[in-house]
Amino acid sequence: MKMEEIRGIAKTHHIRTAHLSKRDLIRSIQSEEGNFECFATAVGGQCDQVNCIWREDCLGAAREKMLS
Repeated sequence: MKMEEIRGIAKTHHIRTAHLSKRDLIRSIQSEEGNFECFATAVGGQCDQVNCIWREDCLGAAREKMLS
């Protein structure tokens, strides 16, 4: 998901978006929605949240984190 879309979602939750990374912004949204702040924490590409709107980006970010 593009940052512009993520910022739009954040604004609906009255979250300030300035100076937040994609990861931190999504985690803030997750928290505000009452969900786990788990973006980019999938271990070994495993995640049981199959209906999460962040899933594709999350698994990609987790893979990148493992490779760095």
